[in-house]
Amino acid sequence: MTDHAFSDAERAAVYRAIAERRDIRHFTGGTVAPALLARLLEAAHQAPSVGLMQPWRFIRISERQLRRQIQAQVEEERIRTADALGERADDFMKLKVEGINDCAEVLVAALMDDREKHIFGRRTLPEMDMASLSCAIQNLWLAARAEGLGMGWVSLFDPQALADLLQMPTGSKPLAILCLGPVKEFYPAPMLVLEGWAQARPLHELVYENRWGVSA
Repeated sequence: MTDHAFSDAERAAVYRAIAERRDIRHFTGGTVAPALLARLLEAAHQAPSVGLMQPWRFIRISERQLRRQIQAQVEEERIRTADALGERADDFMKLKVEGINDCAEVLVAALMDDREKHIFGRRTLPEMDMASLSCAIQNLWLAARAEGLGMGWVSLFDPQALADLLQMPTGSKPLAILCLGPVKEFYPAPMLVLEGWAQARPLHELVYENRWGVSA
């Protein structure tokens, strides 16, 4: 413990938000107040960013027809993914993979265009732009949980098709369709665990010491 630590209650709240964050697929409609949405996006905007490039761009989808078109693209990719899964296709098709038409807000999180000019921190690791955007999404996710809102990250889409639909500039890239809004409840565990699709691995299997594969 250091003099810079939060209080016991504040630390507990941070760890609770982390532990109870879920990738939500079931929403109850409703709305997100403009001031609250602005607060959540500000939390995302405070994410760490390599070279302070701030590569994130968020597109709020307020047109219902456009939302339906996005959902149709996701459905097309869902079918392609099922085909690629082979013997697990039927089980996959039973999963609810998005809540685009049910949630209060849809945001598309994207990487900006013209990222090549940003060299600081990216000369050998150009994917750090994606890491920075992922941090922004996680900030948004945790803030949403603290505010009692659910959020789901949808990645089943063709990036170029979605970019074309949203008239995004050449070089930009959508990374996530984010569903946000009120929920009836938060899943007690990750949905894929509850559905029997996968099991989370314990931390001790993923932490090494000094060399790859050497348990800490």
